[in-house]
Amino acid sequence: MTVSFEPVIGRYLNLDLFGRPHRVYVEEAGTGTPLLCLHTAGADGRQYRALMNDARVTAKHRVIAFDMPWHGKSSPPAGWHNEEYQLTSAQYTGMILEIMSALELDRPIVMGCSIGGRIVLHLALEHPERFRAIIGLQAGAHVDPYYDLNFLHRPDVHGGEVCAAIVSGLVGPDAPGKERWETLWHYMQGGPGVFKGDLYFYKQDGDIRDRVAQIDTRKCPLFLLSGEYDYSCTPEETLAVARSIPGSNVTIMKGLGHFPMSEDPEAFLGHLLPVLAAIK
Repeated sequence: MTVSFEPVIGRYLNLDLFGRPHRVYVEEAGTGTPLLCLHTAGADGRQYRALMNDARVTAKHRVIAFDMPWHGKSSPPAGWHNEEYQLTSAQYTGMILEIMSALELDRPIVMGCSIGGRIVLHLALEHPERFRAIIGLQAGAHVDPYYDLNFLHRPDVHGGEVCAAIVSGLVGPDAPGKERWETLWHYMQGGPGVFKGDLYFYKQDGDIRDRVAQIDTRKCPLFLLSGEYDYSCTPEETLAVARSIPGSNVTIMKGLGHFPMSEDPEAFLGHLLPVLAAIK
């Protein structure tokens, strides 16, 4: 049996968010330019495990991923049992900026996928001076509802399994079995109602169609990477966002789906490494 330790370090960050104490789990690996990674709805920072273990990335980048409150190892705040979790644009933006300040990140590269891809468009519009570059994975300005969210939080339905079932078709058909099922496992472990609460931002509050064209890439470079097999943030939606933002860079990744960094890390890194090399 071969025993080894991965270079990933995990810590808990205690800070106030939204006027309440929170305990947020943070992982990181590597040194150099900070690369802050934002996970998808209903999942957690484990989605960026492969990046944190790839020396081609960590040789020049300090890769950081945190579990949002209510996700992964970041428990909900005290009193959570008396409320319904519902993510808003203002909360999401404020959370990212507060955690950046707590970690003393000076103009990091920020990369987000799905809801993370949507919020980085908000950051590009509202806070471009805070970032060295912005990378949106599966970053659309909106999404048209295509399933009933009430199924995600019902007493007669297994929440984790139905969450994984809903997103299973978003994984690219060529994804290796091991990575496909690990991606789905993250969804099976989500807390009750958390995926549904994230989708409030994704499907309603975070719609940025009327403002996305105002993003100024002269203030902060914007890179958009989307998998061709994504029917949540379709290639057409990503291309429409790119056309509306002069100076943006867009790539449609062949063979990949909605979770490129976790469903097929090696294929995804073939697209990400040139982007990282292009960022000054």
